[in-house]
Amino acid sequence: MPRIILVDPDWKFLGSFSRSRLGGRVDCGDMASPSRRLQTKPVITCLKILLLIYTFIFWITGVILLTVGVWGKVSLDVYFSLLNENATNVPYVLIGTGAIIILLGTFGCFATCRASSWMLKMYAMFLSIIFLIELIAAIVGLVFRHEIKNSFTQGYMNALKQYNSTSDPISQAVDTIQRTLHCCGVDSYNDWDKTSYFKASGIPQSCCRAAGNCTEADMKDIFKAKDKVFTQGCISFVTTVMESRMGVIVGISFGIACSQLVGMFLACYLSRYITNNQYEMV
Repeated sequence: MPRIILVDPDWKFLGSFSRSRLGGRVDCGDMASPSRRLQTKPVITCLKILLLIYTFIFWITGVILLTVGVWGKVSLDVYFSLLNENATNVPYVLIGTGAIIILLGTFGCFATCRASSWMLKMYAMFLSIIFLIELIAAIVGLVFRHEIKNSFTQGYMNALKQYNSTSDPISQAVDTIQRTLHCCGVDSYNDWDKTSYFKASGIPQSCCRAAGNCTEADMKDIFKAKDKVFTQGCISFVTTVMESRMGVIVGISFGIACSQLVGMFLACYLSRYITNNQYEMV
């Protein structure tokens, strides 16, 4: 007996029936109910809501990361200027990553609202790439955090040797650090005695405890200067400041990276569910 197969416009199998040879009567045996397809809509709607909530949070983290990058550039720029060249790029990496996350979050919101399977897969792929980049950046930052003391000590000592009290960035960085942290030299104020600037002008005025209370004669005498300048070196202060603020940056990077695992799972699962159930937005 011949059998006739019914297929809906979305190529979804509905069932089959046989035609009787005698009366030509149609017997619909296992035709699927039309409501069966509609049962997938609540599940997909729930997944879409969860993914939209995550994407909004993800977008907010991009704004936070962008803000942290700008904050790091403004507040730590004077410290980064005395370190190696790669360290000065850290704020720019955070700013760039934050901007990419904001754009990617906007794309993810659009893909979720459209319920587009291929866009969701692309969104998940982008999330995985950003996850790897942030994870590597966080690890590098954690390693750099432990090596910062030696790097800064060498950079600050070189800055003291090049100091000339002019408006060049290195001299400005030294003066800013000494005035802000109330310190002088690398390990102590005695470090200035080894520089060429001390032979010509003595210890810089940025080391003076009270502005205007340090004469040039006092600053040229390492023993008289002891009672008028900050005696403690800057390395201990800078290390504390840099490590605490780098800890904030690394912690935020790790948190954002781990949260993207949730987004990748939701995007992949929703895309697969849409594909398997041939769901389309009306």
